[in-house]
Amino acid sequence: MTTSITSSDLRDQCVLITGGARRVGAAIVRCLHGAGARVVVHYRSSRAAAETLAAELNESRPGSVTLVAADLLRDDAPDALVDATLSAYGRLDLLINNASSFYPTPVGKITRADWDDLMGSNLKAPLFLSQAAAAHLRTSRGSIINLVDIHGLRPLKAHPVYSAAKAGLAMLTRSLARELGPEVRVNGIAPGPVLWPEGELNEELKQEIVAKTALKRYGTPEDIARTALFLARDAPFITGQIIAVDGGRGI
Repeated sequence: MTTSITSSDLRDQCVLITGGARRVGAAIVRCLHGAGARVVVHYRSSRAAAETLAAELNESRPGSVTLVAADLLRDDAPDALVDATLSAYGRLDLLINNASSFYPTPVGKITRADWDDLMGSNLKAPLFLSQAAAAHLRTSRGSIINLVDIHGLRPLKAHPVYSAAKAGLAMLTRSLARELGPEVRVNGIAPGPVLWPEGELNEELKQEIVAKTALKRYGTPEDIARTALFLARDAPFITGQIIAVDGGRGI
């Protein structure tokens, strides 16, 4: 039996994305919104950026973007975000776990607060949010996309807690693909040098990192956004996979 190859848009589908107000998250929001999706944008402290983004997108399509503020480290946040999504649009088709804390934790200076924050935002929150969303995603035969990191596979110096959290998220991605299939697909995106951490790297180090990529350049948030669109819209037979968008950094 042969089947035709189609590429449907995301019209009438609803996306919940964490950390969607700025940087890579905002690029993903714009890309999926441009494909027709309605988007619930979670933010924690970036209220001004979230409101600006929502105003821009709602001007082109009124009522298509809703904002929800929450601290993902709170135990009640996952249910609250899913409830807000259903209240706004009545369904949930795609969950994108994008929100992340990132900072160095050199051995000898790691605190329990560092552990709770980095593990909480990068691993605990995606797990419990996926659990809260699972029944609704099964109903819609939807999917989950986790923003992992190439340093979940290759540790980053002075960042052992962050690297361990992202490694856990990589395994969680594969585990959830087994647990939630066949109704729900679960995949990950592992960005490489796409958007530099704010205030952490000097120009010399940036060029050193770029030199280690096969493409000898860094990427853009839009590279991540287009990969998210592919996984959401054009990859119905892909699950349990983590796509490195790193310019060949991992080779």
